[in-house]
Amino acid sequence: MTDKVISSELLWPRYTEPGDLAGIEAVPLNERGLPESTYALLVRAADLWPDRTALTVLPEAARWREPWQCTYADLLARVHRYANLLHRLGVRRGDAVALMAPNCAELIPATLAAQLAGIAAPINAAQSRQHVAELLKRSGARILIAAGPELDATTWASVRELAVEGLLDAILVLRPTSAISTPDPLSVVDGLRLGYLDELAVVEDAVEFAGRPPQSHDLAGLFHTGGTTGVPKLAAHTHEGEVANAWMIAANTLLDENAVVFAALPLFHVNALVVTLLAPLFKGQAVVWAGPLGYRDFALYGEFWKIVAHYRIAAMSAVPTVYAVLAQFPVDADISSLRYAMVGASPLPAAVRESFQTHTGVTLVEGYGLTEATCASARSFPDRPRPGAVGQRMPYQQVKIIGVCDDGTWADRPIGATGVLALSGPTVFAGYVTGRTEREPVLDGLGKVVDGWLDTGDLAHIDDEGFIYLHGREKDLIIRGGHNIDPAMIEDALLAHPAVTAAGAVGRPDVHAGEVPVVYVTLATGATVTEAELHAWASARVAEPAAAPKTVIVLDALPVTDVGKPYKLGLRADATRREISAALEQVAGVRSVAAVIDDGAIVTTVELEPGADAAGARAILGRYAIEWKVVSVMT
Repeated sequence: MTDKVISSELLWPRYTEPGDLAGIEAVPLNERGLPESTYALLVRAADLWPDRTALTVLPEAARWREPWQCTYADLLARVHRYANLLHRLGVRRGDAVALMAPNCAELIPATLAAQLAGIAAPINAAQSRQHVAELLKRSGARILIAAGPELDATTWASVRELAVEGLLDAILVLRPTSAISTPDPLSVVDGLRLGYLDELAVVEDAVEFAGRPPQSHDLAGLFHTGGTTGVPKLAAHTHEGEVANAWMIAANTLLDENAVVFAALPLFHVNALVVTLLAPLFKGQAVVWAGPLGYRDFALYGEFWKIVAHYRIAAMSAVPTVYAVLAQFPVDADISSLRYAMVGASPLPAAVRESFQTHTGVTLVEGYGLTEATCASARSFPDRPRPGAVGQRMPYQQVKIIGVCDDGTWADRPIGATGVLALSGPTVFAGYVTGRTEREPVLDGLGKVVDGWLDTGDLAHIDDEGFIYLHGREKDLIIRGGHNIDPAMIEDALLAHPAVTAAGAVGRPDVHAGEVPVVYVTLATGATVTEAELHAWASARVAEPAAAPKTVIVLDALPVTDVGKPYKLGLRADATRREISAALEQVAGVRSVAAVIDDGAIVTTVELEPGADAAGARAILGRYAIEWKVVSVMT
């Protein structure tokens, strides 16, 4: 048996069904020969499949027949040029390079180049300029790779303001995919290096990197994620963590080297990086990237099934709201190549699953993950559904359920018990960025990691095969269509009103977005401000448009725990009751709606009169990602 065959067997064990997990873990991960870094992973792909198409990038949905394409050899060459430019500008191993742009042909290699030369720090341009400025300061990034005026005029205007404030030393500008016209000259900013990335990098060496290539323990990326303050935290990923997680995804036996993957999530999201950029590198798979708006481009949905047929898409990844929209568009092409569609980031309502699968014949495969665990920690199996579960733990990632004691210590809970989900293994993040030395970021787990175990903040139970069943969140983050919203930014906006004495923002169930933010407030004695006026106040002051509350509700007092701490579960239960009550108003025979807290989870109970429209009530409830039951009351 040759070394090549042995290597292949070690790298690709059978991973088709839940029972394969034990056999995979019988071989230690460090014996599987994984590449040392994301750069080494790309080099391996370019060596094995130099002439195979790596990227197909659509300029926009309406021009999906006019893609920009490159081979694996071309991709490596472009990454070398971009990384060598960054190195020449002074970027070294512990330095962050910020990236702020919608997806385009240049952003993909630029992200890999930032991880090669230093540390990639992608930023969501939809955040307020104040938040972007703070993220730049926390990361220590002095070089920004950003969308130019042709690609995204709004982002470019924000970038110019940041440059004028002196937060940056250089801005490397990205152009739209397949741009052919000569770009307009960029106006000079004193003391700032400014130019188009592709033009500046064209003279750089495309054959090898001039600096020190990253090692497994080096930091690869800083990804912002919701936290307990208004500005998101920066979670640090190592190269070995990203490579290991990408391998866990690529090890899926159902997708071979000929499978084509569709990508439309933004590259500041870990799913886009790990699932649709790094994982395909392992098998040399082709990836078709949507235009700059991704799934936010409504024109994409009308063309989507034609795109699947034309490029023979085998797998895709999206959030539940995307599948809810796709279920409304006629399947007007041969989509037999689409083996399954991955879904995550927020709970999947039963009605969305049923409507999409019935409409398309394509199985929705749930997964679970979080930024602090690199990306993905659980996967499902299309041919072996496990109702209620978000998936089985991935190889080499261990899971357990804990209870958090009053003194902050953890106590393990038995299989089947509900508590806080904890994870351990090679994908657990290196910590949050809390500062910076002269050479690298300072990291701290901030209490999220104890003895190698990550507190996910999610309530769940697990079975004896490692399948995870979620029951809501211990943490207060609101997840709207996969986007994390920190309730503090909403609460701070309301607390700035002179009549407001307390505020608590929570997620209210929503059939389209999974959750939308609502906020509860108490008022000063004698205050006459209305809920509508408070809603207008908050909408004008919340930094992120997606975080603006849908409603403001005035209460006499906000619920608190026995020790006087805010009790968000009580508010979430009330928001759930209000939403479901409103949704069932047109259903005949509904006696009552209650949302109660059961072992940390919210359970909605609907009581029906004899002869009530039980089928109608169940159909409406099935559209929400909540736990519910219908009870018929006898007179």
